[in-house]
Amino acid sequence: MGFFKQTIRDLPLGHGQHHRILIRVDYNVPLKNGEVSDDLRIRASLPTLQYLLDKGCSLVLISHLGRPEGHDLSCSLEPAAKRLEELIDKEVIFVDDTSGDAAYQAVHRAKKGSIVMLQNLRFDPREEEDSQEYAEEIAHVAQADYFVQDGFGVVHRAHASTHAITTMLPSVSGLLLEKEYNTITEAMESPKRPFVAVLGGAKVSDKIQVVERFVELADTILIGGAMANTFLNYKGVHVGASKVESDQKDTLDSIYRAAEKKVGDKVDEFIVLPTDLAVATKIDDSAKRHNQQLDRIKVDEMGLDIGDESIERFTEIISGAKSVVWNGPMGVNELREFAHGSARVALALATHPGIDSIVGGGDTADFVLKWDAKKGASFTHVSTGGGASLDLMAGKKLPGVESLLDGKK
Repeated sequence: MGFFKQTIRDLPLGHGQHHRILIRVDYNVPLKNGEVSDDLRIRASLPTLQYLLDKGCSLVLISHLGRPEGHDLSCSLEPAAKRLEELIDKEVIFVDDTSGDAAYQAVHRAKKGSIVMLQNLRFDPREEEDSQEYAEEIAHVAQADYFVQDGFGVVHRAHASTHAITTMLPSVSGLLLEKEYNTITEAMESPKRPFVAVLGGAKVSDKIQVVERFVELADTILIGGAMANTFLNYKGVHVGASKVESDQKDTLDSIYRAAEKKVGDKVDEFIVLPTDLAVATKIDDSAKRHNQQLDRIKVDEMGLDIGDESIERFTEIISGAKSVVWNGPMGVNELREFAHGSARVALALATHPGIDSIVGGGDTADFVLKWDAKKGASFTHVSTGGGASLDLMAGKKLPGVESLLDGKK
């Protein structure tokens, strides 16, 4: 299929010349007690950084972390810099700013072949405004020859560090962005069949276009998570006190019309809903899992996971697949009692190495990385992007990719 943008492999690096490269990474990682608690995104960036270091380049890294209001040091990137230093076994110079003279001097004084990481971009409100002025200030600090976009998790947004910056410097893709784009695009457009989509999470409204695209492309769609409550409610099932999006009737009408056009009267075998739910009357650590058939759900009970019967049916369908894309947890994974559905889906994928398994980013990736002793290696691909992987699966254009230099024909 081939990536349609230029990558770092297209840059004329090395050959005795020194280049400084500005790189947008996605180090929006969870922190616990001031340390990185899940380093998937940092590890995923290493091939790009190592490639450029091997070519004799100096690197200036930029990223965001969390949703800070101003200069909030609880969202500082310094713990990410420390973790990168351990993983890459090389000093990472951390600078507590992204623009201004101190940052400029720090980059200017850094030796050839060094790594400098600037502070959280979102400490400056202009980042999310796609500010040309802010992009100019970052470019001035970095004094770079090229810009490399390798933050897959942010390319669905037009921000100063994904869009405006590409008007300042020749801009190409890193190896992670290329891999994410190619893997997800290929999984959607040329899957091995049977191709099963497993969709969960909270809201149908967040995933309308993805569901519509899977109706078009998949052989079977399994619906779990709070999304399933909305589908079941639409089908006339009383789901008690479960969270339901009651304003999605028109959306679900059009989804089922498209499904009927594709599979006729076999719609319920094509879009597979749970036949039972694991319910509780409250959402906290003391809540006990209780399996309930759909026609027996009480008024005060909430569906917090797919039920045991549904787990067996879902995993049987997954076991017969050749490729599976999974986006969205099957239940309230934060509570162990209601993580069974997600854990069994993960197990079905991990124990069938013949399945091409693509795990969408965000909550699903966070879950499988905690679940998997091999840190995600039990799956074909664990995406580092939540919204970006959803948008790419839905067939949308990604602003941070579109603005890079076109690939050579």
